Amino acid sequence: MSKQLVLISHGRFCEELKHSTEMIMGPQESIHSVALLPEEGPDDFLAKFLDTIKGFDDYLVFADLLGGTPCNVVSRLIMEGKEIELYAGMNLPMVIEFINSSLIGADSNYQEKAAESIVKVNDLLAGLADDDEDE
Repeated sequence: MSKQLVLISHGRFCEELKHSTEMIMGPQESIHSVALLPEEGPDDFLAKFLDTIKGFDDYLVFADLLGGTPCNVVSRLIMEGKEIELYAGMNLPMVIEFINSSLIGADSNYQEKAAESIVKVNDLLAGLADDDEDE
């Protein structure tokens, strides 16, 4: 089985992030989502997470928010000795990087990918306008 990615979040953000990824990259059998719904608590989320990862040998987890319940539940598992690679602050470029690095068998720096994808477009456009004026 290839490396699996589990997206976890408050509400259905993780499910919709997977759908958005599939709009760009096509169907993704190796990406799974576990949503913490408003009517659920940490124990409910833990049960859903454990059910999702059952049978996974190689996986990593992207969480929506550091310090939020989904991230905290998985962090607790890590503190109890479970070997889980966990990143908080997930975004679409990170998920696409997971797919691309899986396709070519390369390691990836997800923190760097997330950070470099944040761009103030106004500044970028202003720079392009400055370049046009120089010509």
